[in-house]
Amino acid sequence: MRRSWSAIILAVILGLIGIILTIGGAWLLSLGGSAYYAIAGIALLASAWLLFRGRILGGWVYIGLFVLTAIWGFGESRGEAWAMVPWLVAPLALLIFVLLVMPTLTPAPNRWKLAGGGIALSVIFVAASFALLHDTSVAAAAPLPAQQAPGMSDPSGLSTGADWPSYAGTGAAQRFTPLTAINPGNVGKLERVWEVHTGGMPAAADYQKLYGTENTPLKVGNLLYTCTAKNVIIALDAATGKPVWRVDPHVPDAWIPYTTACRGVVWYKVPGAAANSPCASRIIEGTLDSRLRAVDAITGKACTDFNGTGQQDTKIGMGWVSPGSASINSAPTIVKGIVVVPHQILDGQCRCAPSGVIQGFDARSGKLAWAWDMMHPDWTGYPPKGQTWARGTPNSWTSSTGDEQLGLVYLPMGNAADDYISTGRTPQENQFASSIVAIDVTTGKPRWTFQAVKKDVWDYDFGSQPTLIDYKGTAALLVPSKQGDLYVLDRATGRPLTPIGSISVPQGGVEPSERAPQQPVSLWHTLRRAALSESDMWGMSPIDQMICRIQYRLADYRGFFTPPRADKFTVEYPGYNGGSDWGGVSVDPVRGIIVANYNDTPNYVRLVPRKEADKQGIKPRFASQQLSLNSHSIDPQWGVPYAIKVNAGWRMPFTKLMCKRPPYGGIRAIDVASGKTLWDRPLGTARRNGPFNIPTLLPYAIGTPNNGGAVTTASGLVFIAAATDDLIRAIDLRNGKTVWSARLPAGGQATPIVYEQNGREYLVIFAGGHHFMETPVGDSVIAYALPTGAT
Repeated sequence: MRRSWSAIILAVILGLIGIILTIGGAWLLSLGGSAYYAIAGIALLASAWLLFRGRILGGWVYIGLFVLTAIWGFGESRGEAWAMVPWLVAPLALLIFVLLVMPTLTPAPNRWKLAGGGIALSVIFVAASFALLHDTSVAAAAPLPAQQAPGMSDPSGLSTGADWPSYAGTGAAQRFTPLTAINPGNVGKLERVWEVHTGGMPAAADYQKLYGTENTPLKVGNLLYTCTAKNVIIALDAATGKPVWRVDPHVPDAWIPYTTACRGVVWYKVPGAAANSPCASRIIEGTLDSRLRAVDAITGKACTDFNGTGQQDTKIGMGWVSPGSASINSAPTIVKGIVVVPHQILDGQCRCAPSGVIQGFDARSGKLAWAWDMMHPDWTGYPPKGQTWARGTPNSWTSSTGDEQLGLVYLPMGNAADDYISTGRTPQENQFASSIVAIDVTTGKPRWTFQAVKKDVWDYDFGSQPTLIDYKGTAALLVPSKQGDLYVLDRATGRPLTPIGSISVPQGGVEPSERAPQQPVSLWHTLRRAALSESDMWGMSPIDQMICRIQYRLADYRGFFTPPRADKFTVEYPGYNGGSDWGGVSVDPVRGIIVANYNDTPNYVRLVPRKEADKQGIKPRFASQQLSLNSHSIDPQWGVPYAIKVNAGWRMPFTKLMCKRPPYGGIRAIDVASGKTLWDRPLGTARRNGPFNIPTLLPYAIGTPNNGGAVTTASGLVFIAAATDDLIRAIDLRNGKTVWSARLPAGGQATPIVYEQNGREYLVIFAGGHHFMETPVGDSVIAYALPTGAT
């Protein structure tokens, strides 16, 4: 028997891993899980013991285990390359050490040559395995529909091309431009032509941890309008980026809610006003401290005809509002001269949160035209003296869409303040929560309602801005949901134009009598994947993959809409980040194609009994003055018996990797006429992702979580950033392949715009980064264009 210190050291390492896998594997097996980990643990212990004793047989035992691991992994990976990472990468590293140690245990003259050959063959085998596995992309299912001019109607009266006059292009929210100068043939020549730093970062260190601008600029005439995270409005020269004017509303840091987001401002031209008169065209903005402000679009000076001061306090009538609990982070929507103002109400804090009231203000005078409080439908203006709008009602935190011809605004509604408990909600809250509500802007009264979740306790509010389309001759509303479903509704009536079905859903939880036995689903198109299984669990090695499998088995997961519990964790899939979130979708109205980027991540949640939460000191922000800064937070939900613990994305606390296998996000093209997928690809590379938050620098598509939308051009390009790899990319609409990309100085969690100035086409994005997506923060507005004279 040959003694080898290298063999002894390796034996100790293999033995420790073997102990972990044996104990954990036995636990997993007792929970009904895979037998692999217990088998692997025992094999590692045998290998370790033999190597420790100087027996070369220990190396052969490990080689046999490696072969078994590869075969088992191939069986569970379903042909997906990234799913093989825990099965091949860490085991390969150990195999190399084993092959290097084995020659020290034998006197054979060719032992080192055999070791070298074994290492080479092993590396080639693993590389070939990844090469043979596919990248989870779905190739084109059908040729793209032919262009059918003139395309879909747009009732807003606005148009893209030279300008980008609204948050989503026009009031139709199609995020489409008819420009064609930049096309698939020349997009590779795009270059950065200017970059502007806007400033506007929060002053206090804690609030800097909530940074995320999410801004989409506007472009009207010669000026580009953007707003910083703290609502500083900046006008830039559209051709050069040179600052023209800047207006600071001086929002206190304390009023920053969950994210310092200013998604956009709104441009409004006063009907009948003389072109050169003050504030004939104006920029209107909602602020984080819930003010509505109007400034002259040319000079930036306050519009004094707007409430006499240039601003209006939208908190009037709400009663007590603590800093950060009510904010305006999305661009308001203007329909028939009425600025429709919803608020982001900081949810999960207290049943006593401010009201989710929807208000309409005159775009010229700034005076309240109407208010819709679902609990007081007869009130038409401010509450009677001594009263306030109902507290804690569902709010609308994201961007809405309006129809100028019908006089309707379509509001994606959130949930009541206690997101994960429905007991005690009023019939009105149950009626309007997690719904699309169409409000008549002339009266402030709901015209129709469409609800996608019954008694929502999963935070499945509507987060995406709806889009106006034509569907088989009918003026329609395209509505994406967080569950990944796409609905097409008649804009005038709310009647579904595409099939809607229902599924039986799990019952139980802490309030079983509240759970609906069935929930609606779209039968026309959905972005959601199949339900999770144990084999979907992932990691950087068999150990953390095993831990995720144990977590999966310990949790309650019975498919979509598994209700939350207090005695154990539950798996919520998809999680509250989508499906589709605030970035919405892009629509090519000429070809009739929807481009939808989406998330594909679960949450791991548990209701925390009030006594337990009180022991941990879990209080609302107004009572504790502490901010929730991470994705493993416990929200207090004061006023109901349970707080809620949410591990967003279901991440391992040590490695920071997600427990579900990639991809975590993608982008898909859908034929409007049929609802069929044309292509579907992962969105985002692994360049900035890795264990322990260490970037791998790998340029391969993994499909990262993404926030922000896409812009589609008439030339057949899709421009999008959104992913966590800090790249902005151009995608060929014909096949979904990336044909150009550029590195951003910060995260691109925003929607880009495309416009023309002085005969040159520009692509512009605000690269601000985002705390929730853990991308680098910044304050850059960046413009790209083709070199002068390029075609």
